[in-house]
Amino acid sequence: MEWFEALILGMVQGLTEYLPVSSSGHLGLGKILLGINPSATNESFGTTFDVVLHLATVFSTWVILRKEIAEIFKGLFQFKLNEEFWFSAKIVASMIPAVIIGLAFEDQIEAAFEGSAFLIGLMLFLTGSLLFLADKATKTDGKVGFKEAILVGIAQAIALAPGISRSGATISTCVLLNIDKERAARFSFLMVMPLILGKVAKDLLGGKFALESETLLPMGIGFLAAFVVGLVACTWMINLVKNGRLVYFSMYCFVVGAVAVGYSLIYTA
Repeated sequence: MEWFEALILGMVQGLTEYLPVSSSGHLGLGKILLGINPSATNESFGTTFDVVLHLATVFSTWVILRKEIAEIFKGLFQFKLNEEFWFSAKIVASMIPAVIIGLAFEDQIEAAFEGSAFLIGLMLFLTGSLLFLADKATKTDGKVGFKEAILVGIAQAIALAPGISRSGATISTCVLLNIDKERAARFSFLMVMPLILGKVAKDLLGGKFALESETLLPMGIGFLAAFVVGLVACTWMINLVKNGRLVYFSMYCFVVGAVAVGYSLIYTA
């Protein structure tokens, strides 16, 4: 992988991890359009590069939402039944569906969608539909309870499929459950962090993660690009959701989904 390809993919990851348009779907389409298939020659590099990009966005989330993250740790380790504890418990509850689905079917999901612009396009249509429905929601003044946390967690589990936006699915589900829009965005970004870190740990223990001297440059460039763009995108997205601008992302997903499906039909015919 060339340095400029790593730069492009890093920027794509940093932007689309927070915008509700599917980071995994855009990364997959970006690799297809750039003619990149790292796993074809070096499976460990392909896996490691994706993990490094996701780690970068975890760090950017940590910077932007550091106060909320501090509250989560405070709630977990104070061992008091206070507001911080219950908020932390809801974050943990929201992770359960994705952990179960991820452990059982992650490899099958990745294999089914790898290199398939058609399937990614269809999932982008689904993301666009969710965002369109959420944009029409008018009553959004509620809080996150345990029932809502589990339902949002199920949405996050479904979003393991490339093309279904994790933030789009979780934020839309929150809004459709009448949860305050800004609180929905923050909860969505917080709940994904432990899952990404868990996936990193799984890849490390499974021997899929490997750094080599010749891959350090593209890894570093991709990481920095994803981190810097992620800082901007995270803040921007929270403000956009608060102001009710999800319909624009819905239209975007429909357009990109149509392009992906059309590309697949033309070049695989």
